[in-house]
Amino acid sequence: MIKAAYIHIPFCEHICHYCDFNKVFLKNQPVGEYLDSLEKEMNLALKETPASRLDSIFVGGGTPTALNEKQLEKLCGTIKRQLPYDSFTEYTFEANPGDLSEEKLQILHDAGVNRLSFGVQTFNDELLKRIGRSHRARDVFQSIEAAKKVGFDNISIDLIYSLPGQTLQDFKDTLETSFTLDIVHYSGYSLIIEPKTVFYNLMRKGKLPTPGQDVEAEMYELLMEHMDKHGFAQYEISNFAKSGFESRHNITYWDNEWYFGFGAGAHGYVNGLRLSNHGPLKKYMAPIENGQLPILEAHKVPLEEQMEEEMFLGLRKTDGVSISRFKDKFGKDPLELFEFQIKQHTNKKLITVEEEHIKLTRQGRFLGNEVFQSFIG
Repeated sequence: MIKAAYIHIPFCEHICHYCDFNKVFLKNQPVGEYLDSLEKEMNLALKETPASRLDSIFVGGGTPTALNEKQLEKLCGTIKRQLPYDSFTEYTFEANPGDLSEEKLQILHDAGVNRLSFGVQTFNDELLKRIGRSHRARDVFQSIEAAKKVGFDNISIDLIYSLPGQTLQDFKDTLETSFTLDIVHYSGYSLIIEPKTVFYNLMRKGKLPTPGQDVEAEMYELLMEHMDKHGFAQYEISNFAKSGFESRHNITYWDNEWYFGFGAGAHGYVNGLRLSNHGPLKKYMAPIENGQLPILEAHKVPLEEQMEEEMFLGLRKTDGVSISRFKDKFGKDPLELFEFQIKQHTNKKLITVEEEHIKLTRQGRFLGNEVFQSFIG
């Protein structure tokens, strides 16, 4: 059963220095034609794989809120016509602080969007400039206040640490500032320098002074401590929420469930197939015009790989991998199947087995990638 849908809007008014997602500058792009293609793709996909009510819809990018009011209305209309959802569906839009006028917020709210995720990253204006963000700290406060005024009460922000030139004190200041927002969800990620980004090119030239691994680990420790202190439960390696406000969409990924992926460069997991769409706009739109789905790659996931994914995705959650759920899903005992890896990481105190769950220890969260890698055959 397909539980979720991800919709990719690849347009940005500015390109951040760390971003490697599929995106293009908004100016002079065929936005209207792209939105038409999105509707046709959804229609084709739902005819091929009908779905009952979706548990979550997530519109990401790029910057979905870079669309103007008319385009945003068109996109929301498409989603309403094509996807099965109701008022109980978690319906999220990613947003850039400063992009959301009151009219845009009202369009989203009227369309049934009930969750906003703002890309804040830091409250240090100098750092925001350095990483290529177009907003400033004041925009965050204005946007969140405006969102609450329209009626949004499920609001999340993303923060990034280990930024070039960032100090431990600076990250602490950002955390303290963020807690004045009175919101219900936080995502905190360490900076990953990806190929084909501005930061990658600077790093290769030796011009990117990042804080280093030790400071990065201290920042992560600080993140966990402060979230706990302010009543936010860590339900996944990088995610913290007030009770009942955990991201259902992201949990779909970590539970290794099936989901649609719509849009240029989007990824989906449907009927046991890992799917990825063409990224360039013309290559994405061309097959749709001929009545075909814009799939670049389709990978049938064999049983062994499904079980590996179940482990390394599930271990991201604080609750870890449910042994009984694993047995129900695959008819095998993960403790026997992955005995070597579990024993190895238990000895290193990176994994623990308790209450029918295999989970990372607090120490294991710092070395998550090392643990996850060991489950990949």
